[in-house]
Parts: sequence; structure tokens; C-alpha cells
Amino acid sequence: MVETSDLLIFWAVVMARFLIPLSIPRYPLPGVLACLILDGVDQTIFQLFTNLPLEGYQGYDKALDIYYLTITYLSTLRNWSNLYAFKLDRFLFYYRLVGVAIFELVHLRPLLLIFPNTFEYFFIFYEAVRLKWDPKVLTKSKLITAAALIWIFVKIPQEYWIHVAQLDTTDWIKANPSNALILIAYAAFLLGMAWWLLRDLPPTRPGLEIAAAPIAAAPIAAAPIAAAPAVVPSGAETAKEQQERLINKQVIEKIVLISLLTIIFAQILPEVRANNLQIAIIVAVFVVINTALSHWLTRHGRHWRSIIREFIVMSAVNMGIVLLINYLLPRYNGSINLESTLFFILLLTLNITLYDRYWQLHVNNHNNSGSGKEEEKK
Repeated sequence: MVETSDLLIFWAVVMARFLIPLSIPRYPLPGVLACLILDGVDQTIFQLFTNLPLEGYQGYDKALDIYYLTITYLSTLRNWSNLYAFKLDRFLFYYRLVGVAIFELVHLRPLLLIFPNTFEYFFIFYEAVRLKWDPKVLTKSKLITAAALIWIFVKIPQEYWIHVAQLDTTDWIKANPSNALILIAYAAFLLGMAWWLLRDLPPTRPGLEIAAAPIAAAPIAAAPIAAAPAVVPSGAETAKEQQERLINKQVIEKIVLISLLTIIFAQILPEVRANNLQIAIIVAVFVVINTALSHWLTRHGRHWRSIIREFIVMSAVNMGIVLLINYLLPRYNGSINLESTLFFILLLTLNITLYDRYWQLHVNNHNNSGSGKEEEKK
């Protein structure tokens, strides 16, 4: 029988892994570092302080990793003023997500070496710079160099160590304590590269910019977008016209994002029998229904005044769709584990809700500032 204390520790860790990522949009660097540390120690906590079998936790652990990385990406929509840095980080995020999806389908560990998680450390680099500088001082060449250095000297060695060689750093140091000196020397080398990259930046500003700007007065996600001051070429759509279309660039990215997340989750969930085509169709239905609901509210003069209210309503809608899918799938030789699917649908709904809200901020900020093209020319 499972001890009550074991369950309390288990759910405390799981809830921490669910709630701490929600701090990333407001406190990007502390939030992502806390997630990174908790991800590294959660199973150690279970092994030291509980007698729980951990076989079933592995799937949830992977899903929670993807969950916090997705919120990390969404926070760049909310916060990042350097448009080229955002575009580069978005590429790194989707590149990793595609790699994880392929890995979950074929289970070849070297794939994770080909698709390293450069995204997360590039995010940490940008936010570390933001502590003391305006990130717009990072030119295109510096950003590409930073991403390349992280890819080659941080992530490829780490992915090889963890996923290909499957070595444990603690055991490696225990076997030969002098190995710790190798790690210290390598850390010093990485710090030296960081100094070389940032050595010619302007003088630092006083204090530390730990928190991102609040968005209490920010525009709501479902509201029409204010047109950019620039002249729109003949025949081109304004941002407002595109937003009012049911299928637009925002919806297409949401379909791609949630499809990849769902394919990954589907390989992790127990007893999933839906194939990838069925999953893609189901995701498209989810996103279009959610978007149609927001558009219907907008046309009737109602908007999401609270991100919490939007999440609650969309969760109810999406869970209703899951219950319908659970009823229909057996007719097409498919099935799902309803309890696990409802848990993961909450994660997906939260990501959709944050995407809608932060995408609106991203478009408005860069349309109004007009800084994007100037940064990309550097």
C-alpha cells in the first residue's frame, strides 16, 4: 500500500513542475532555471524520500519537460524586443520539437544528438544579457554566433553524454574525483567564450532587470489588432484583416505547435490507439473550434477580460471535445486513456491560451515599435 507521505511528496513535486513554469513569462531567467533544476532532481527526490515505483512517471516527466519548454517559448512572444532573436529562438524551439516527435516515433537515441535542445540555453543567454543590457544591442551576427557556440560546445556534448553514451556525471566523478577538475576547466572555457562574445557591448545599466514588464494594461487576445502605421501595399492584408480570418498565420502556427505536442504526448500516454493522421485532424478541430469561439465572442462585442477566465472556459470546451472523441474513437479502431488524456488536455489548453494572449502582444509591440526591420539589417 502506498504511504500517504509518499503521495504528498509525489504530488508536491508534480504540482511544482506544473506551477513553476507559469512564472517564466514574468520572471524569465529565475523561472526557467528553477524548472531546469527541478527537472534534474525530481526523480532523485522520489528515490531518496519515497518508496514509489517510478516506471509510470517517466511519461509524465517527458510531457512536463515539453510543457515547460513550450511556456518558455511562449514567453518570448510576450517579452522579447529583439525580433531577430525571437525568430532564431523560434526556429531552435521548433527544430527541437520536431526532433523529439521523431524520436518518440522511432526511439533512436542519436536523433536527440542531431536535434539538440539549443533553444533552452539560447533563451538563458538572451535573458542573462537582459539583466544588464537592452537586448536590442545584440546584433544578428552576435545572436547567430551565440546560438552556434551553444549548439557546438554545450548541447552536442551534453546530448551525447546523456542520450548516446548514457553516462551519469555524479557516478563519473565518484569513479575518479579528479574528473571534477575537467568540468571546472570546461565551465571556465565556456565563461571565456561568453566574455569574448559580449566584450564590446555598451556599458551596463545599473541594477538587474530580473522581471519582465507587467502586462496589466495590455490588449486582450481576441481583440482586433491595431493597424501598423506603415503603408500597406495594394492587395496585401493588414494585421487586423488577417486576425479576423478564421484561418490565418496564427492559427496555422497553433495547429503545427499543438500537433507536435500532441504527437509527442500520444507516444507517452498509455493505451493510445489513435494514429498520427487522426491526431493531426483532432488537433486541427481543437484549434479551429477554439478560434471560432473567440471570433464569435468578438463579433458579439465580448472579449476575454481575464486569461484565467479564458483558460477555464476553453478547458471546459476542450474536455467536452475529448469526451466526444473518447466516445467516437472506438468506432474507428482507436482508443485513449481518458484520465491521462484529460490531464494532458489541460496542459495543451494552457499553451493555446497563453499563445493567443502573447501572440497579440508580440504583433502589437513589433508593429508599433517598427524596430524589427532595423534589427535585421544589423
